[in-house]
Amino acid sequence: MTDALLADVAEPAAPHEATAHAHRGYTSEKAAYLRRLKLIEGQVRGIARMVDEDKYCIDVLTQVAAATSALKAVSLGLLGDHLSHCVADAARSGGPEADEKLDEALQAIKRLVK
Repeated sequence: MTDALLADVAEPAAPHEATAHAHRGYTSEKAAYLRRLKLIEGQVRGIARMVDEDKYCIDVLTQVAAATSALKAVSLGLLGDHLSHCVADAARSGGPEADEKLDEALQAIKRLVK
């Protein structure tokens, strides 16, 4: 990748410290998320192979768009699970944890719509 392309790659967020509850909002859907992520991984490997084989630009871009869309769907699912479980639980409990969870959700949404 060129330096210009690398500059557009988002820095990953620092992992969040473990909170009081060990249950994650996505736990019930974990197998489905892992299955989807493995499919996306295969798509990305296919895209790399297309570039390696000098495939037509538009064909590569079409596959990039498909992989991006699939990853966004996983992101939105995880966000929905986080809102319905982690944020909702914290809101019911109240206190500073509720504010923290709402702020985390807002930051996650901001990263997703960037």
